[in-house]
Amino acid sequence: MKKILALAAAAALTAGVSAYAANPFSDVSTDDWAYQAVSDLSDQGVVEGYPDGTFKGERNMTRYELAQIIARLMAKEDQLNAEQKATLDKLAGEYADELANLGVRVSNLEKKVGNIAWSGNARMRFVQSYGDNGKSKDKWDGRMKITAHATVNDSTYVEGRYRSDFNFKDDGSANTWMEVLEVHHQFGDKVGVTLGRQDLFLGQTGTEFDDEFDGAIATAALGKVNVDLGYGRLYGGRLGKTVLVTTKDKETGKETTTASNTKNDNELFLGRIYGDAGRISYDVEYLDGKDSLDARLLGAGLTARLGGDFSVFGDYYKNTEHAGDPYTWTAGLGYGHLDWKKPGTWDLSAQYLHAERGSFIDDATYNVTPAGLVGTDTNSGVNTVKYWLAQGDVILQKNVKLHAEYAFDVKTDDKVDYDDLWSVSLNYIF
Repeated sequence: MKKILALAAAAALTAGVSAYAANPFSDVSTDDWAYQAVSDLSDQGVVEGYPDGTFKGERNMTRYELAQIIARLMAKEDQLNAEQKATLDKLAGEYADELANLGVRVSNLEKKVGNIAWSGNARMRFVQSYGDNGKSKDKWDGRMKITAHATVNDSTYVEGRYRSDFNFKDDGSANTWMEVLEVHHQFGDKVGVTLGRQDLFLGQTGTEFDDEFDGAIATAALGKVNVDLGYGRLYGGRLGKTVLVTTKDKETGKETTTASNTKNDNELFLGRIYGDAGRISYDVEYLDGKDSLDARLLGAGLTARLGGDFSVFGDYYKNTEHAGDPYTWTAGLGYGHLDWKKPGTWDLSAQYLHAERGSFIDDATYNVTPAGLVGTDTNSGVNTVKYWLAQGDVILQKNVKLHAEYAFDVKTDDKVDYDDLWSVSLNYIF
């Protein structure tokens, strides 16, 4: 859209807000059809010109530039009538991502529901996992998450997320719970603290941990580098350690040995350094569990843009407190650019993964892929698994994504021939 047309439309939102203003730009004459609109918006501080005193109304306006104008209009919301506010609400919703990058919250939309903003996502999925003797079995499940974000004041917010999981083949497996409940307080522009049950994502690919964490995380922005320090307990996270329990039948005297999985309910100390240097992001984690399941996980991840839509990514983690110092690593290549708002956009990736029992702290990340063989939810004799994983996404409609993945060439240290696994899902955000 031409800049001059966008400004004329924006001026309609502020009709009656200001009086006639003087000409502020050397390249806008009093004979131009949009002269009044440009002059009024300049007088109100909604638009700005270039350092040389020109407006350049014939050039195309970017979404970022228009978002800046919307942000300035939002600051004048109390001067608008109901119709103008409704139009501004629609614009704010359409340019929400750009406004977020500018650090502007779309508070006028939140006020409609008592200062609470609602959002969510849903998924319908057909997936294969392992059954007996390495053979795959299918599962059809669904999931919905509803998030409520409430503003307390200019520096504090509360956020909660309800989640419901269910299996279409087994109604008895359905369950609903509050997955996240956190309070965030911002101290100036550079330091923030989040308390409660919150999301914790470690590594570039989620290999190490992708679940919730109960505790506190303080974040400091130091130029191009961010530092996180946290303390608490993992929620749902476990180490790959299985305890063998032997029982003896009183009548027959026969002994039976079974495997019992022990959850990692111990303290967690988090130290993380991450940032973005040009097109390369880097991630370093340090975790230290105490008591019976001692763990010290050290690792790093990298995602680098190669130009265009190509990227390379990878993670490496080692548990230096576990017997044998087990490690997990993955590396892959991606192509494409996915945009939830643009139907037809897509991406593809292929990666190789090597996982050892005891080297990552949440087997749920791989509950539908071969890495689950070395997690704590399985009593298999596998200690190492290696395989290839291909994934793809395509936006079918605005906010509707089709996702597929295929794990193949599975190799383990036992004598079982494992099937390939695949899954496909429809994902929705709202």
